[in-house]
Amino acid sequence: MAEWTSAVGAAQLARQLQAQRQSRPAGPGARRPPAYRALADGIRLLVLEGRVPVAARLPAERELALALSVSRTTVAAAYEALRTEGFLESRRGAGSWTAVPAGNPLPARGLEPLPPESLGSMIDLGCASLPAPEPWLTRAVQGAIEELPPYAHTHGDYPAGLPALRQMIAERYTGRGIPTMPEQIMVTTGAMGAIDAICHLFAGRGERIAVESPSYANILQLMREAGARLVPVAMEEGLGGWDMNRWRQVLREAAPRLAYVVADFHNPTGALADEDRRRELVDAARSAGTVLVADETMNELCLDAGVSMPRRVCAFDPAGSTVITVGSASKAFWAGMRIGWVRAAPDVIRSLVAARAYADMGTPVLEQLAVNWLMRTGGWEEAVRLRREQARENRDALVAAVRRELPDWEFTVPSGGLTLWVRTGGLSGSRLAVAGEQVGVRVPSGPRFGVDGAFEGYVRLPFTVAGPVADEAAVRLAAAARLVGSGAGAGAEAPRTFVA
Repeated sequence: MAEWTSAVGAAQLARQLQAQRQSRPAGPGARRPPAYRALADGIRLLVLEGRVPVAARLPAERELALALSVSRTTVAAAYEALRTEGFLESRRGAGSWTAVPAGNPLPARGLEPLPPESLGSMIDLGCASLPAPEPWLTRAVQGAIEELPPYAHTHGDYPAGLPALRQMIAERYTGRGIPTMPEQIMVTTGAMGAIDAICHLFAGRGERIAVESPSYANILQLMREAGARLVPVAMEEGLGGWDMNRWRQVLREAAPRLAYVVADFHNPTGALADEDRRRELVDAARSAGTVLVADETMNELCLDAGVSMPRRVCAFDPAGSTVITVGSASKAFWAGMRIGWVRAAPDVIRSLVAARAYADMGTPVLEQLAVNWLMRTGGWEEAVRLRREQARENRDALVAAVRRELPDWEFTVPSGGLTLWVRTGGLSGSRLAVAGEQVGVRVPSGPRFGVDGAFEGYVRLPFTVAGPVADEAAVRLAAAARLVGSGAGAGAEAPRTFVA
């Protein structure tokens, strides 16, 4: 079997290299490298930034030479240089595919969240989670306790979730123009529990799962540990979101069993996919026989006025045969409220519920009652409004601070979500994470959000600090950047920072 999981066409690679040259023009008087060296460097940078996925089959030498209008010798020399440096592997009959050098550590399990006793000395930018929106947490728990007695007289096991909460979630979808029955809902222990159950049901060990590149770090690790073969699909630059040509190609050629996407204020980039892309992706997944998992945990975190939210991904799958939707209370309300849910066809829900007996049995009753109380009383909307206000203030403070202290760092400000995806001016994100620990700021490096070592030149900054703390976080990041720039921050593997 071939070692590659996707392919890059000659014309596509030529366009990417051309766009790269235009975005990074050589300065006046700069010395031009040999043509083969410039080509090798260009492809290497595309791999490191995730624009060309790891394990992507590159075009044959003759095809790329024609697309670039260079000699085949130039392409052959560039490929040989990439093989020597560990960025390309080849086998007779299988072609050549991208790789990362064996010495580069792959993303691994995150550390536990920063202990409370360390909060005074370390600014934690690892977790994209905010404190609970009081007084709504306290009110919800009090309301749940008042409603608990009837449930306390039962066994307390509800593998599909409390009927009242399933009904409430179904009604909320129906109210948004997506007719839904309670039989289409399963309540889970957070979104992670939902996606874990879906992966175990649909994608056995060795199955391919298409994922955005970059994507949510913890989900990528969950899929790796489940034995999946991840097929990365590069995002467009900035907040453009999905590149549908690439998605159609991957779904057609790799035929993944599952595809995982975050269409609403994508984690980590903040991109918001428009309706046309949603419709096209659902159609392409249906044609390929791929089950599309749409993670909506950021859906309600639109921070800017005037942004028109597109219809949900499942709205383009009225038959319910292609899209499985995952939702959660952790981002919109509070990470400590470990309540998530799955919306899917009734037969899929029945299969998930049956398989759950061998996993976690069910979700805590008291927390389900608390979420149900919030949704029934209107407390959910009030809590989410508070969450948006806090996230907006935090975002604006962090953006201003980073622009002031680190003017060479590049990013596009998203209109929602909880994260800022930052290009670090040529510095290693992994080394920045190491240096950050030394100066008192925890930050996850870009490779945590890629497949097999991509995005070394990025970090993710969440909107979790504001005011003077945001200013101090930027000051410490600038100090870490100076350490890395001077060579003092070089280290082996970056701290495996928890990245909720």
